[in-house]
Amino acid sequence: MPELPEVEALVRFLDEEVGGRTVERVYPVAVSALKTYEPAVGALEGRVVDGVGRRGKFLVFGVGGLALVVHLGRAGWVRWNGRMPEGPPRPGKGPLALRVRLVEPAGTGFDVTEAGSRKHVAVYVVADPVEVPGVARLGPDPLGEGFTLGAFAGMVRGERRRIKGVLRDQSVLAGIGNAYADEILHVARMSPFKVAGTLSDGEVARVHAAVGATLTDAVERSRGVGLRELKAEKRSGMRVHGRTGEACPVCGDTVREVSFSDESMQYCPTCQTGGKILADRRMSRLLK
Repeated sequence: MPELPEVEALVRFLDEEVGGRTVERVYPVAVSALKTYEPAVGALEGRVVDGVGRRGKFLVFGVGGLALVVHLGRAGWVRWNGRMPEGPPRPGKGPLALRVRLVEPAGTGFDVTEAGSRKHVAVYVVADPVEVPGVARLGPDPLGEGFTLGAFAGMVRGERRRIKGVLRDQSVLAGIGNAYADEILHVARMSPFKVAGTLSDGEVARVHAAVGATLTDAVERSRGVGLRELKAEKRSGMRVHGRTGEACPVCGDTVREVSFSDESMQYCPTCQTGGKILADRRMSRLLK
């Protein structure tokens, strides 16, 4: 799933490529991905792209007073195309969800695609990004100036959920998903099952510092990496996520996994749980 660092890299690339360019045609290939109907996607045609930004994991294209907002879901991506096929794309069961063709040079533009059969990509055309429900509920950006230690301490105070669930809650912090939550907690030497409201002042400070360091490092690693290589770059920088059975790069212990119905989490017992192995079942808790 694309998370904050990958979306930030997409923003930087697309802003350079499409900023100041005029939209020629917009093709909503997967109708299920289109979540708004007024204004119509055709209203973007003939307007100039003012710039590309990010709200959490949402891509926001400012287009002549309107906003094209895209959420990439679990397996979505944006593919730049310097030589687009002539003619409109054919709707079907393929990965293409949206195509945007630009004016000058002719034949350039980008595709929003989504792999797999479970479709979660969402596309909105609105006057203001906050009209998108998912954007309106976003918490502060963890790389923004407002994410101070005091602000984070206020977020977890009295929180009864596990710390990993809090980090992934987009209404608490915008942009962190399953993978980077695993990485943050490994850097912070914190069990993913620790109840957030029970963290000591020192533990709160460790997690807060780990959020900034982990995300900043991932963004910097992505700088200058081509869109086709970003996903591989993301995995190469992971310490524990997606590395079940491998050696922890810090202590050498074996990275373990707890699986759920539709996702999994990875962690190092020595670094994060005092050597204890987490029970691998949906209502997992530390083995006694």
